[in-house]
Amino acid sequence: TMKRIFAILAVMAAFMSAAKADDRPVTYQQLPASAQAFIAENYPADKVSYATKDDDLILPDYTVVLVSGVKITFNNDGSLEKIESKVDGVPAGLIPVQIREYVRHNYHDVAYVEYEVGRRTYEVKLSNGMELTFNSKFALIGIDD
Repeated sequence: TMKRIFAILAVMAAFMSAAKADDRPVTYQQLPASAQAFIAENYPADKVSYATKDDDLILPDYTVVLVSGVKITFNNDGSLEKIESKVDGVPAGLIPVQIREYVRHNYHDVAYVEYEVGRRTYEVKLSNGMELTFNSKFALIGIDD
């Protein structure tokens, strides 16, 4: 019956949400090697405040928060997924040159406060509140203010 199917689905949903536990703390040494290299190269003077690994069994990602307040998320393989730095800004050198050129031509005196690498997109959030989304060929495909 329909009631029984809904009851089974409700139980399955409860188990699935219970299986998604909180992120768990990890040490710097437990981060993927490329994530460690990224931190050492781009933030040599900073220290790790804490790091976590999410409990996704297939492709867990890692979040690292530095003492300076920079928050970096890495994919399972250690590649950059997202970086946020509202205080000092994201180093422009981490942003692809095509995006930096677009921003330089269209906005004056802005800092990057967030940079995210998606599967087929790049997104930057600027200090003026603008959010720009670019496709894999670096063409602007979205603007949000």
